[in-house]
Amino acid sequence: MSTLTKDAIRQAGLTGWEYGEICRRLGRAPNPLELAMFGVMWSEHCGYKHSRRVLKRLPTTGRHVLQGPGENAGVLDVGGGWAVAWKMESHNHPSAVDPHNGAATGIGGILRDILSMGGRPVALLDSLRFGPPEDARSRRLLAGVVSGIAAYGNCTGVPTVGGEIHFEPSYRDNPLVNVVCLGLLRADRIATARAKGPGNPVIYAGARTGRDGIQGASFASTELDKEVDSRSSVQIGDPFAGKLLIEATLEALDTGAVVSLQDMGAGGITCATSEMAAKGGVGITLDLSRVPRREAGMTPEEVLLSESQERMLLVARRGEEQKILDTYRRWGLQAAVFGEIIADPVMRVYDGDARVVELPPQALADAPAYDPPAQMPAYLEDAWRFDADALPGAPAGEVLLALLADPAVASKWPVYQQYDHMVQVRTVGLPGGDAAVLRLVESPPRGLAIAVDGNGRYCKLDPYRGGVLAIAEVAANLACAGAEAIGLTDCLNFGSPERPEVFWTFREVIDGMAAACRALDIPVVGGNVSFYNEAGEGPIDPTPVVAAVGLMSDVNARAEVAFRRAGDRIVLLGGGEVTLGASLYLKAVHGKIAGRPPATDLDLHARLLRCMREAISGGLVSAAHDCSDGGVAVALAECCIAGGVGARATLPDGAVGAARAMFGEGPSRIIVAVAPEHVTALLALAAARGVPATSLGEAGGDRFVLSAGPEIIDLPGAALAGAWNSGLSRWTDAPGA
Repeated sequence: MSTLTKDAIRQAGLTGWEYGEICRRLGRAPNPLELAMFGVMWSEHCGYKHSRRVLKRLPTTGRHVLQGPGENAGVLDVGGGWAVAWKMESHNHPSAVDPHNGAATGIGGILRDILSMGGRPVALLDSLRFGPPEDARSRRLLAGVVSGIAAYGNCTGVPTVGGEIHFEPSYRDNPLVNVVCLGLLRADRIATARAKGPGNPVIYAGARTGRDGIQGASFASTELDKEVDSRSSVQIGDPFAGKLLIEATLEALDTGAVVSLQDMGAGGITCATSEMAAKGGVGITLDLSRVPRREAGMTPEEVLLSESQERMLLVARRGEEQKILDTYRRWGLQAAVFGEIIADPVMRVYDGDARVVELPPQALADAPAYDPPAQMPAYLEDAWRFDADALPGAPAGEVLLALLADPAVASKWPVYQQYDHMVQVRTVGLPGGDAAVLRLVESPPRGLAIAVDGNGRYCKLDPYRGGVLAIAEVAANLACAGAEAIGLTDCLNFGSPERPEVFWTFREVIDGMAAACRALDIPVVGGNVSFYNEAGEGPIDPTPVVAAVGLMSDVNARAEVAFRRAGDRIVLLGGGEVTLGASLYLKAVHGKIAGRPPATDLDLHARLLRCMREAISGGLVSAAHDCSDGGVAVALAECCIAGGVGARATLPDGAVGAARAMFGEGPSRIIVAVAPEHVTALLALAAARGVPATSLGEAGGDRFVLSAGPEIIDLPGAALAGAWNSGLSRWTDAPGA
């Protein structure tokens, strides 16, 4: 192998073994353009080389699943002839380099994933991770990412209805920008990216192709500190063109002339065409000279690998392509026939009369799969020996105010006030609750609840338990709104899988998620793996982010976080292990990330979720909020802040101590408010479902009084609200709520 060849292989992001495998599959050496195409398609971002085998451990089927993994998005039946398309993606590396455009094009990409299934996008969520907000770079990234999400979502008329933000040192140089989209479609009109019908024309539609985003998939498949921070790897989006593309594509589907549909995202034309042909078991011919361009002198490689935004690939029914062309042109978009489906399973690419590529599309689309070495991180044993209960105490009132002001807990109003969350008039209530709730206006009175969650601190300290807890938390969030989880999508953010400790952690997280999904009957219908999230001091904390959609038989039968009525009784439903290990209390008050997150009794959790849904549908509770970061004390305080009502409550601390009773964390615990006349019925329901229920106190007044043994918190409600409202706003230019 010559030095030049070695350099070309390295620049393509391939190994020597992979180059040999390409030669074996082709029966010859690839030309430079073909090598570049393999480099993109066999990148981690497109090929899932290190994750594919492990992901098979996740359950993917269920009674609501119409389309599982393998297409652009999963599809779930929600009844009445309607379905939802549901997908999550990451745009981490681009957002580190150019936060506004990186985040904006992340939104554009996830909208097109939903559009590719034939769905109209109706809601967005985001899950964001940054370094500490006192760090100037972290604040700059936060401001840029939020402005990018707002700019694209608001302009396209798709509401951003919820999300989450966390701040940890490991994300300082490598932020996480994970975005989720929900789309609505008729259950019998699901589009696919499976090419069919030799002789059918291949259509390019949307914006013109430029040089932006070239090698973007490869850029996302390596550590940031190994890549030049070049904006040529970051796409530039046009949200107004994105809106036109949505309307034109849905109208094109209505013509009945579309055979298959795929968006041009990572890998651009190369990925879209080769995957479409490979899925259909057919071949494809393309003429790049017919591709609409916005820059002169583009080479075939630039055209094939450009990741310019707002572009779709369609296969039309032969003889009906003019309907599609006319539709896109009527919306002011480019549209051109630039290829044809052929029976022979080969991909032939021409630039005018010159043939520049000829290879089997399956060879491109089927990247090799690896089983890297795995090893438990050495730091875990020391972390698990840490005794959180031996730490010195701190005044409970001061602790509560500190936790409420921590950016992980504090009001996210400075962020979501920049988003349009009410457009399309489906949104029920403002963001900030456990789950966003949407009216299913096509099939009343049904509704949908959607939520997104993840905890890198838990997964760093016990990846298996962290994976379980991610699923348990998001399912509890839906149950607090009165919804049953019917499907899940994920974004799995990790460092380099070539590090044995990272891959072991990844594998353990997946096993934990799989166990929880099976126990709670929640199928995983799609998602994204984002490896190589490393820069500066090393890999990020292992961060699986999960988003679930839940079905509500009656959107009017729901609960909110807020305590609103004085005199309502406060009840804690559920139980299980509670610990200060891995807690926000331990980090925020004592500056330590150690211990072990709690184990989850999945049988109890399933019973609690069912009990919660029945209590809400039966009108027994007026408020519900799950206990997560900061424990029962923070959950109670958030209910009081949301409703502007105080509370008096007593926690049975038993032998665990006041700090653990107040601020310890554990799954399967939900705070509810219940009218006095419904207390007996609620307790009877809990007993029938085998769910512990503990009466804690009563809502009312203007003070927050919480006791656990000898420890008492007695604070005015205004003090709680002041801490909670200022926690994030003091680091941004936006005022608190």
